Amino acid sequence: MTEPTMRAWQVYRPGPMSTRPLVRAAVPVPQPASDELLVSVRACGVCRTDLHVAEGDLPVHRPRVIPGHEVVGEVVEVGADVQAGFTVGDSVGIAWLRHTCGGCTYCQRGQENLCRESRYTGWDADGGYAEFATVPAAFALRLPSGYSDAEMAPLLCAGIIGYRALTRAQLPAGGRLGIYGFGGSAHLTAQVALAKGAEVHVMTRGERARELARALGAASVQGAADPPPVPLDAAILFAPAGELVLPALEALDRGGTLSIAGIHLSGIPTLDYQRHLFQERQVRSVTANTRADARAFLRFAAEHRLQITSPTYPLDRADEALADLSDGRIAGAAVLIV
Repeated sequence: MTEPTMRAWQVYRPGPMSTRPLVRAAVPVPQPASDELLVSVRACGVCRTDLHVAEGDLPVHRPRVIPGHEVVGEVVEVGADVQAGFTVGDSVGIAWLRHTCGGCTYCQRGQENLCRESRYTGWDADGGYAEFATVPAAFALRLPSGYSDAEMAPLLCAGIIGYRALTRAQLPAGGRLGIYGFGGSAHLTAQVALAKGAEVHVMTRGERARELARALGAASVQGAADPPPVPLDAAILFAPAGELVLPALEALDRGGTLSIAGIHLSGIPTLDYQRHLFQERQVRSVTANTRADARAFLRFAAEHRLQITSPTYPLDRADEALADLSDGRIAGAAVLIV
C-alpha cells in the first residue's frame, strides 16, 4: 500500500535566498513516536531563525530539514505512551524547544534551555512548513483562547523569546526600554513592556517598522543606530547586527543591561570599556527558552490581548515569505496558512 504524502518545504541546499535554498516537495506524512503527537498544521509562523537555517547561518543539523517552529494545529494521532492528557481534536502549539534530557545540571536547576542534549523543531527535527508535523507531548503547548491561528503562531517563538529577552534585560518597574530592530518578536515584546508600565524607545530601519512602532505606543522612534532621546535603563537587540551592540550599550544609563535576543549575530566591533561597559553596564545573551517561559508568556497573552501584525501567505509561497523577511519587506510577523 502506498504511504500517504504531504506538501512540504525542505532546505535542500543552504544559501542566500537568491539561490532558492527552499525546495517544495511531496514527502511522507510523519509517523509519531510512542511519546509524540501527530499534528495537522493549520498555521506556521515565519521566523528569522528559519531564515538562518535556510541561508546556512546555522550549521546543518538535519539534511533537507523542513523548517518552521511556530506551529498551530490540531492533534490527529496520539502516541501509545502519551500520558499528558492530549486527545485527538485538541488544538496545540509546537515551538522551538522540543527535547531536553531532564537530568543534567541545567535541567535540574530550571535552565533546560542550556541542556547540552537540547533539540529544536525545524532544525534538528522537521517542522511546520508542511501539512503535518510531530511533537513530543511533553513539549506541546496548550493555547490561550481569543486569538486566530494567524495571530497565535507568532506567539510561539517571537512572543516567547521576546518575553525571555525582556526578563533577561532586567528592566526596572516603570523603566525606559530601548528596542533595536522592530520585527516579529520586537513588536510583541514592546507591547508586553508597555503593559508592564515601561517607556519604550525604538531604533530600527525601515519606515513600515517605524510606523508600526509609533502605532503601538513607542515614546520615540528613530534610525537603527541613532541615540534615543533619553538614557535607557535596559535595551534588547533583536536585529542580528553585531554593530548595533555598541550604540545600544552607549545608550544605556548607569547599571543598564543589554539583552541580545537572536540565535545568530554578526561580528561585534571592538568595545571601548569607558564608553560602552563602565558604570556597571552589562551584556546578556538569550539562548532559546524554557517551557516555563512559554507557559508564563502564554498566560500573559491570555490576560493581555496583544495586537499581532501578521501578514499571511499560503503554504505554497513559503519561499516568497522568507525572501520578503530577508529583504525587510515584512512589518510584524509573517504566517503561513496551510
